[in-house]
Order: sequence, then structure tokens, then C-alpha cells
Amino acid sequence: MKSKAPLLLMEQMIMVLVFALAAALCLQAFVKSDASSRRVESRDMAVHLVQNVAETARSRGGDMGEVLTKTAELLGYQYEQGLLWQDFDENWNPDPVNNVYRLTAQGVPTDVPGLNVLKISVSAGRADEPSMDTLFEIETAWQMEDGNG
Repeated sequence: MKSKAPLLLMEQMIMVLVFALAAALCLQAFVKSDASSRRVESRDMAVHLVQNVAETARSRGGDMGEVLTKTAELLGYQYEQGLLWQDFDENWNPDPVNNVYRLTAQGVPTDVPGLNVLKISVSAGRADEPSMDTLFEIETAWQMEDGNG
């Protein structure tokens, strides 16, 4: 009578291989879900910051330069030559040196007298890199009461 030990050993090796393959797939799924979760968390923070700038700017009213200047002062952001911006680190703390995210707000020209349009966006990536990934972007508008923009 032949021993069944080699057959049993082969069966157990196949089971270990199947288990290792399943574990590798599960680990890959966890890594992808973590990356996806971080991306969604960053986008949610970007939405919050953009909404904050939009609401602050709209509540100021007035012409674009005045609105951006006052908004920058109120929020502690930078403003220069028609562009409002703020750099943030990986934990969304303002940081001009270790910037991972950048919020920008800039006026958009319109043909309608008295209509002001502001484009606000948050991008991921260093500000000195040419290809920053836009996390969130909106345009907000307000009408001047006297019709002058």
C-alpha cells in the first residue's frame, strides 16, 4: 500500500497558495481604499475652503479688487495683482514653504455691466510644479446694485 502523505502535502500547499493569493487581493483592496479615502478627504476640505472664500467674497460686494482685498484680509490669505491665493501643507495648515495644496481665486471678465464673476479653485501638488491636479473648482457671481462692476 502506497503512502498518501505526498498527496496530502500537495493539497495543503495548494490551499496555502490560494490563501496567499486571496490575502494579496485583500491587501491590494485595502491600499486602494485608503488612497481613495484620502483623496475624498482632501476634496471635502477643498470644497469647504472654496465655499468659505465664495461666501466671504459675495458678502463683501463691490468691485472685484475691493472684494478680493477684503476677503484676503478677513481670511488671512495672500492677495497680489488680482489673484488671491493661499498655500497649505498636507494637514491643511497654511504653509508657503511645504505647500501641498493651493487655493486660488481670480476674477473672470464678463460682458454684463455690474456682474462680477469669481473663479475659485483648490489644486493638489507643489505650486512650482507645472501640472497641479485640481481637486475642486467653482465660479460664483454677484451683481453690483448700481450696475458698475
